[in-house]
Amino acid sequence: MFDDEYFMRQALREAQLAFDADEVPVGAVVVWDGKIISRGHNQVERLNDATAHAEMIALTAAFNGLGSKYLPEATLYVTVEPCLMCCGALYWSKVGRIVFGAADLKNGYKKTTAENWPFHPKAELKQGVLADECAQLMKDFFASKR
Repeated sequence: MFDDEYFMRQALREAQLAFDADEVPVGAVVVWDGKIISRGHNQVERLNDATAHAEMIALTAAFNGLGSKYLPEATLYVTVEPCLMCCGALYWSKVGRIVFGAADLKNGYKKTTAENWPFHPKAELKQGVLADECAQLMKDFFASKR
């Protein structure tokens, strides 16, 4: 049986792909019934699309793969706290569980929502899974830009 750390490591692999492509290194995977059904990493620069966040790409691939617009049995693993846009997508897709690694004080949903719940009312949230590793990848990326 795979656990949250295993799936977050898979999301970190996606984040590394973004890093290697000179994108902000955020990665995501969608898991259904213990299996990864989709993957995504930031492609904002590549696609010239401000909405091409890891979560959005992974969700779109999951919808297409399942032929469904709702994912109530799914868990989304993402390396960094989702932004408000991605929270909206998670809300409307009815993702049952969200797991993220590193907090994002500058762009994460908490900056805007404070402690208000931005996810679907039935969704569960777990934060801080492999937070240090997820944060380090972001720190390394932005240090390389200075």
